[in-house]
Amino acid sequence: MKNHIKKSLLVLSSVAVLAACGQESSNEATAKNGDSTKLSGELTVYTAIEEELIPKYLETFEEKYPDVDLNIVRDSTGVITAKLLAEGKNTEADVVWGTAASSLLALESKDMIEGYTPEGSDKILAPYKDSEQPEKWTGNTAFMTGIVINKEELRKLGLDVPKTYEDLLKPEYKGLIVMPHPASSGTGFLTVSAWLQMMNEEKGWDFMTKLHENIGTYTHSGSKPAKLAAAGEYPIGISLVYSGVQQKQEGAPVEVVLPEEGLGWEVEANALIKKEDHESDELAKAFLDWALTDEVMKKYYDANGFSTMENNFEKPEGFPEGVGEKMYKDNDLKWAAENRDSILEKWEQNYGSKAEPKE
Repeated sequence: MKNHIKKSLLVLSSVAVLAACGQESSNEATAKNGDSTKLSGELTVYTAIEEELIPKYLETFEEKYPDVDLNIVRDSTGVITAKLLAEGKNTEADVVWGTAASSLLALESKDMIEGYTPEGSDKILAPYKDSEQPEKWTGNTAFMTGIVINKEELRKLGLDVPKTYEDLLKPEYKGLIVMPHPASSGTGFLTVSAWLQMMNEEKGWDFMTKLHENIGTYTHSGSKPAKLAAAGEYPIGISLVYSGVQQKQEGAPVEVVLPEEGLGWEVEANALIKKEDHESDELAKAFLDWALTDEVMKKYYDANGFSTMENNFEKPEGFPEGVGEKMYKDNDLKWAAENRDSILEKWEQNYGSKAEPKE
C-alpha cells in the first residue's frame, strides 16, 4: 500500500488518478457488465478512525478495487464534524467512514446525508444503525470510554486504583487526571454526554465541575490520555478502551478500568454524503458495501473488542471482560446530537481554560 501523509490528510492510492473521461467510460462499462471490481476513479473519504488502523482496514478494499484511488482525510471526530458542518453542501467528502453516529445525525439535520442501505446492513443489530429506510447511517463497531491507569505510577504515589467515576473526585488525584476535550474528540463528547444522561443533567454538570479540580489538562485526541498514562505523565487517563488496551499490548504498565456506573459509548458509523452531481455515487456505495463485509467487520472487532453484529469472534487479547455488558444501556445518540451545540458551549465556558494548546 502506498502512503502519503500530510497532517490530517492520509492519501492511500494504488494507481494514478485516471482522467475523468476514463472514469466515466469505466463506470459505464461496469454498469453494463455488472463487474463491480472494475470500478475506477477517485473517492474522498472523511474518517475519525485511529490513524494506525486505517491501512489495516483498507487492505481488502485495495485488493478488491485496485483501480480506485482513495483520498482519506483523517482527524479526530470533533474536528471532522466541525469541518463537514463548515463545508456544508460544498464539502469534498463523498463518504464518511467510522465517525460518531451522533455527528452523522448532526449532518442529517443539515440535509447533508443521502439515504443508502448498504449490502450487509441486515446483519447489523438495530441499536447500531438508522431505524429508517433507506438508512442514513450504519455502524461498524462501537467505541467506549474507560479509565486507563498506570499501575506503577499510582504505586509510587501510594494511591489506590479508581474503580468508579465518583472515585475520580478524591482530592488525592488532584492534577493527576487527563481526559479528552469534547469539542475536539468524539471520545470526550461521548463521555460528557454519558455523564449527563447517567447522572441527569444537573448532577452531571456538578460532577464535571468537581472533576475539573483534579484534571491536569484536556487533550484534543481521544487516545492521547491513554498514551500519557502509559508514559507516566499522568497516572490516570479517561480514554478509549481500545487505546488503553493498545498501550498494554505494547508493554506499558497500564490497566483499563471499566467504571462500575457503566461506560459511555458511541457508534462508529458510515454515511453517504448528498451530492448534486452524483458523479461519485457508484464508488461511494461500493465503499459503503465493502465497509460491512465480514473480513473488515472482523478487523473492527479485533481493534475495538466489540461488533455491531451478532458474532462468535474470539475476544482480542488484553481486552477487559464485560465491555458489552458495561455499556450504558439508555445511551441516546439522538439526544446527544440535538444537544451537542449547547453542551459544548457550556462545557467550554466552564472548563475550557485547561485545554491543551492546539497543534
